[in-house]
Amino acid sequence: MSKKKSASAASTPATTVLDRAAVNYSLHPYTHDKAAESFGLEAAEALGVAPERVFKTLLVATGASGAGALAVGIVPVNRQLDLKAMANALGVKKVEMADPAAAERRTGYVLGGISPLGQRNPSRTILDASALDFATVFVSGGHRGLDIELAPRDLQRLTAALIAPIGH
Repeated sequence: MSKKKSASAASTPATTVLDRAAVNYSLHPYTHDKAAESFGLEAAEALGVAPERVFKTLLVATGASGAGALAVGIVPVNRQLDLKAMANALGVKKVEMADPAAAERRTGYVLGGISPLGQRNPSRTILDASALDFATVFVSGGHRGLDIELAPRDLQRLTAALIAPIGH
């Protein structure tokens, strides 16, 4: 795998982070269907990649009613985020899904295109342990219709992620 950019894929904060870190990655653009119910499963299907290799970026709040500190969970698109496991990994009592508007403000990305890389205000990050089962994984490239393929250890390093089993 090498740094490969498609002429149709614009630079994003995520690719900027990867370029600055001199990490090997590949961009995988695809045509986003606005009617798709699951952005992650849409990406896996469009790219012809097993869904367990495509990871979604979800934000949780550690406070009541979606307020408080936000954290990032990265899990395969064919799994759900286990909120109890996420709370345990963060060392807090409870988490809940963050308010979508707060997630967009925090990351600088739109829902369905939130990348774990290049977020406006990075948050504590937990990467599902299953990522380490693969030589490369796919994550959002920073907008709908763009995924980045990279080594999971590079993803872990660049996001300062802890590794934990947070998907079910």
